[in-house]
Amino acid sequence: MTALLETVEHETGPQPQWSVLWLHGLGADGHDFAPIVPELVRKDWPAIRFVFPHAPVRAVTINGGARMRAWYDIRDMNLAHRADGEGVAESVAQVEALIEREAQRGIAADRLLLAGFSQGGAITLAAGIARSTPLAGLVALSTYLPMTPAQAQAALRPAAASQPLFMAHGQFDPVVPCAGGEMSANALRTLGFDVRWHRYPMQHAVCAEEIRDLGDWMAARFAAA
Repeated sequence: MTALLETVEHETGPQPQWSVLWLHGLGADGHDFAPIVPELVRKDWPAIRFVFPHAPVRAVTINGGARMRAWYDIRDMNLAHRADGEGVAESVAQVEALIEREAQRGIAADRLLLAGFSQGGAITLAAGIARSTPLAGLVALSTYLPMTPAQAQAALRPAAASQPLFMAHGQFDPVVPCAGGEMSANALRTLGFDVRWHRYPMQHAVCAEEIRDLGDWMAARFAAA
């Protein structure tokens, strides 16, 4: 049995009807994106439980082996072989355990959004393509698919491509080049995903326009339920 990660949680109202599981980037923790909740949430939305897990602490090769919170090891800056596959699989299993906990708390998969930034977004994509039971949607910000297209095709479950996918990236991102994010978006479209792709004039960050566009996309998910 996979041990549950520690989390930071924020509920926007009593008896949440939806959950958003949000994964942070390299070296951050579950507190990193908690401040986005009041900026993102709209008055007419249903009550939501935001769950921000802390990634495990591990050595990161690209940072000289320093130990920090990371969803997987990063070998180098080349997107083609940047991600440690074993670490990715371990983190996907930990995310699945959190999704199962939400089910036990009354939030079914079709009322859960899985989101992530940078490394967290990579895990969101890896978990999303392997879902036998579709989630309400996937959100992948400033990130990339941490596997080759052939590996992604092999991992894809029949119902997974029915999950709506919001992807956004900074045009001037020096950490995960925008071209790499767009290539991943195109690869996911080839797998059958409905990808809403956005670019913004920023670096490896999140901007107000992006939050607005994500809010519009999330509002559509709530309306469709």
